[in-house]
Amino acid sequence: MSDVDVTTKSMGIHPVDQRLPLAPTMLLGLQHVLVMYSACIIVPLILGAALNLPKETLSLIINADLFAAGLATLVQCFGNRYFGIRLPIMMGVTFTSIAPMIAIGMNPELGLPGIYGAIIVSGILGILFAPLMGRLLRFFPPVVTGSVLLVIGISLMKVAIEWSAGGSATLADGSPNPDFGKPIYLLVSLLQLSLILLINRFAKGFLSNVSVLIAMLAGFVAAWLLGDVSVDGIQQESWFAVIKPLSLGMPTFDFFAICSMSLVMLVTMVESTGMFLALGKLVDKEVDQKQLVRGLRSDGLGTLLGGLFNAFPYTSFSQNIGLVTISGVKSRYVAAAGAFILIALGCFPKMAFIIASIPQYALGAAAMVMFGTVALMGVRILSDVDFTHSRSNLLVVSASLGIGLIPMIAPTYFQHLPQWSHIFTDSGIILSVCTAILLNAIFNNAPEQTKVHQS
Repeated sequence: MSDVDVTTKSMGIHPVDQRLPLAPTMLLGLQHVLVMYSACIIVPLILGAALNLPKETLSLIINADLFAAGLATLVQCFGNRYFGIRLPIMMGVTFTSIAPMIAIGMNPELGLPGIYGAIIVSGILGILFAPLMGRLLRFFPPVVTGSVLLVIGISLMKVAIEWSAGGSATLADGSPNPDFGKPIYLLVSLLQLSLILLINRFAKGFLSNVSVLIAMLAGFVAAWLLGDVSVDGIQQESWFAVIKPLSLGMPTFDFFAICSMSLVMLVTMVESTGMFLALGKLVDKEVDQKQLVRGLRSDGLGTLLGGLFNAFPYTSFSQNIGLVTISGVKSRYVAAAGAFILIALGCFPKMAFIIASIPQYALGAAAMVMFGTVALMGVRILSDVDFTHSRSNLLVVSASLGIGLIPMIAPTYFQHLPQWSHIFTDSGIILSVCTAILLNAIFNNAPEQTKVHQS
């Protein structure tokens, strides 16, 4: 238990609702931003390359992406009676949307207006269908949420390992990356990992809470000294940019484009359900049906905002769940501080440019620790499941784990299935959620049978 938890419990305030002093809150918020920043901007970069977007348009989309992600995060953290789950959640663009958006954008009759029209409608549908998804809460007992969280952590570990070695093992054209695994990258990652462990071993309080941030800053300094931080082109970036809705023109609405993005919205809501319930357990605050519906509505609202501001569909970022565990800080106000930083980065392009210049190997070791912690939290939840007297629970977990890891271990496993199905089969989270829910229903009949076995 962290020092923050002890203090808040003694004051009668739940750690999720604790307000920390401004300076620590902003530093902890910056830590959240650095963890999710690369993943947040990679989607617009991929889309820009696929559609050959002009630099000016791509810059506008990236800034809008950061701005909209900040707005969506604020809705989740603060919320009201209709929107916001009020947990420490960072919202970012969902990777599930990449393939459908590229397919829509490459249609000369649709382009970017077709993408944003489909995103807007899918966001509205997400808001409307959130109560229906909320009724599925009973299908997510510990055996399901633990399995999903374990798959999330293991799947993300592949990303962390690649980051620590310098990025992807292959280049965009499919050829091997000659810089992948350079000894200097591995050395920097090892030093970062050692720094995180030493700080958590010998430091206490706030210093241990920001150990990941300190390690990432140390990695940035090391990369700077090695000459791997390039700020070429920062002169062309403006100091301030006003993010306006529909800056790229009025959206257009195509039936098939809307259908594809609505599938993305459905996938996002299923993923979010698993992550919301898992995060609730991690911060010791049970998520009931009303909270779940508010959180899912916020996914829809975030997607709607993304379409209006020329950005993307948004979902909760699982990598930040690991940071909540590592830092021991569960306050939603810290995530809200991260949201304000994202909004600032969207409005001040030069700041965003500098953060985007951090090489991936300067983030890898920190990501390893956080993503490993996500997997460990899945194990902790599963430790409360009765495996001794219920062999069916063992089958549920083993099957959902194996199927959920297929996209990571064998990316071409489903290559001969129809293209539309890849929205589901390319997501290990979706595969594990569907498998766990189905098998739990078959073997256990009722979710109550998978609760903790009291010996």
